[in-house]
Amino acid sequence: MNIASVRRPIIPPTPPRAPDDMSFLGRVAVLRQNMIATWGQRAYEEDIIKGRFFLRNSFILNQPDAIRHVLLSNYENYSRTPAGIRMLRPVLGDGLLIAEGHSWTFQRRTLAPAFTPRATANLVPHMTAVLDETIAKLDERTSEPVDLREVMQRMTLEIAGRTMFSFGMERHGPTLRNFVMEYAARLGRPYFLDMVLPVSWPSPMDFARARFRKRWTEFVAMLIAERRSMGKKDGAPPRDLFDLMDEARDPETGKGFSDEQLVDEVATMILAGHETTATALFWALYLLALDPETQEEVASETRGEHLDSIADIDRQKFTRAVIEETMRLYPPAFLVARAAREKDNAAGVEIGKGDIIMIAPWLLHRHEKLWDQPNAFIPKRFMSKEAPDRFAYLPFGAGPRVCIGAPFAQAESVLALARLIGAFRVELADTTDPVIPLGVVTTQPDHSPLFRITRR
Repeated sequence: MNIASVRRPIIPPTPPRAPDDMSFLGRVAVLRQNMIATWGQRAYEEDIIKGRFFLRNSFILNQPDAIRHVLLSNYENYSRTPAGIRMLRPVLGDGLLIAEGHSWTFQRRTLAPAFTPRATANLVPHMTAVLDETIAKLDERTSEPVDLREVMQRMTLEIAGRTMFSFGMERHGPTLRNFVMEYAARLGRPYFLDMVLPVSWPSPMDFARARFRKRWTEFVAMLIAERRSMGKKDGAPPRDLFDLMDEARDPETGKGFSDEQLVDEVATMILAGHETTATALFWALYLLALDPETQEEVASETRGEHLDSIADIDRQKFTRAVIEETMRLYPPAFLVARAAREKDNAAGVEIGKGDIIMIAPWLLHRHEKLWDQPNAFIPKRFMSKEAPDRFAYLPFGAGPRVCIGAPFAQAESVLALARLIGAFRVELADTTDPVIPLGVVTTQPDHSPLFRITRR
């Protein structure tokens, strides 16, 4: 895409690219700290990179046609890698995000009605109520530096709690955040044995993950029990996601979720919904703090708007472009890894049984053949008539396994950014310490910078 820019756009900081001669052991050491830093310049220039990954062939795909084949045309031939299953199953169980085969088909069909545009529209009042409270609290902190990453995490967690259960997360929020931080800090990182052992052979970290899972599922079951104790009037319309999920039935079989399955689905929706959205909003605020002119464009677009319905959100074209550009530069899911079940040919690439396929939105979104000024922050590229190739931009994945909650996440992100920037001018308290993205579970900042906010 060719993007004309009147002024020089900002280029936010990134990790140094790996040297071409990085050793295998050096790459493994860096992998646990920041997978983004294991990729060298070739990965941003070439269509296909073939290598070896723990005794198997591996392919990094940056070619949209090859990606379309893997994620859409022949997606059933590709499953999650053993390492991916080890790191996700303790927190997500057998929920939609990692289910395979018939189990995934059942879950997807059953959950689909809970994530229609109409269902999302009915949840917007929960979002606006939390935003009103967040803005009121921030009003009291305009004289002090503020950790907006923490604010975004608490805000999106509160939205997740209210849209899921219709109750606030004052009592349970700190516990839930502690679970998320605990897992990301140690258990959610890849270890050597995680990547070389079959899933059926437990690695040392799997025992710690199993202990975590027991505590985690007990906590989620407690939240569900508390929500059920609130009851629901017979014949009343669903008031939250839990109602929709609890009442959901497979349109073909009429079967609903068991209590154990519901725990995994609720865990998946809370974690996928709150942490990734919080991360995207943090990066958007960071970029706007680096780019005051773009920030003023967002504020101008929101001026005089009520912003309390899907129709209002849909009118925020530039704010949506800022969110889309943020997720291009900082895709929350920076890597999709798959293992081939059988031999295949993806747009001319010969793939063997067991080969590892890596589709990295981080690389794809910054690839020099696919984007003009790929490392620059240029939201207006998403307002151009020349849209990017569908398989060159994957913030929510693609194909049958595209993120089911994408419309919800997009509505929440645009609404939150518009309301926050409409209310406050955002600046970095310290501009000397660049924030470097880390590829660990999600695309996280290496530290949480402090911001200064002033009322508009």
